[in-house]
Amino acid sequence: MSRRPSVVRRRAAGRRTAPMLPPGITSVDYQDVELLRRFLSDRGRIRARRVTGLTPQQQRSVTRAIKNAREMALLPYGSERPRRDPRLDAPASTTTTSATTGGTP
Repeated sequence: MSRRPSVVRRRAAGRRTAPMLPPGITSVDYQDVELLRRFLSDRGRIRARRVTGLTPQQQRSVTRAIKNAREMALLPYGSERPRRDPRLDAPASTTTTSATTGGTP
């Protein structure tokens, strides 16, 4: 049996994409709602670090600030999803028969 040649995967050369934090920002405040909204999805979920390009320390501080802002009601916990119309879930026929009511017709 011959051995399969080992495949060495190399990382693409170059730097990561620029982080979403503006240059010069050293700390993230929970009151800066406009900055924090950049790290939320349209559903109100916190974006992953691989999406935002933040360092682990920055991601932790942004996450903590978002959670504090949610507690203070500055940011929503989640967005309103369109709800199903309850009339669509209703049975087709609303008439009752004697078999279901147990009485006489």
